[in-house]
Amino acid sequence: MRKQKKSNEEEAPQGRFHSELFDWGEALLISLAAVILIFVFGVRIIGVQGSSMVPTLQQSNQLLVSNLFYTPEKGDVVILTKGSFMDSPIVKRVIATEGDTVDIDFETGEVTINGEILQEDYIAEPTTTYYDVTFPQTVPEGCIFVMGDNRNHSTDSRDSQLGMVDTRYIIGKVLMRIYPFNEIGTVA
Repeated sequence: MRKQKKSNEEEAPQGRFHSELFDWGEALLISLAAVILIFVFGVRIIGVQGSSMVPTLQQSNQLLVSNLFYTPEKGDVVILTKGSFMDSPIVKRVIATEGDTVDIDFETGEVTINGEILQEDYIAEPTTTYYDVTFPQTVPEGCIFVMGDNRNHSTDSRDSQLGMVDTRYIIGKVLMRIYPFNEIGTVA
């Protein structure tokens, strides 16, 4: 009997170790599955290409983007794609949404939305470069008007190749910059 009691005592720590190992493995798998689901359905990481959003964003910044329950609003920085314009995703700022009338005075550089001058502390310089779209323009239903913050070095809704962007082309709203690490934070 004593031998049987001793073997039960020896087995108890080993069984506990296997149980804890199983619990850790299960927690790790659940965590991994949750992270995968979040990145597949909730958020994405997208890198900035080009200089159209300087000074707000720089080449090679990495951005955390989400489209979960997203409705575009004026001032949002968004990632979009439009195959007829460019194969890779682009980053722009929403200037106007459906029903808004956009006008640009290329001599003064002022952008007006519904007759009100847009206060744009985020731009590199006033908007003096024009393309082939004539103004004023009213944004159609289900579309947005976008511009880069580096106005005179950005191809955006002023160019008919991009034009008004159907909201179905929006990949998501930029939530924050995650790289470079010394610039981590929200994007305004």
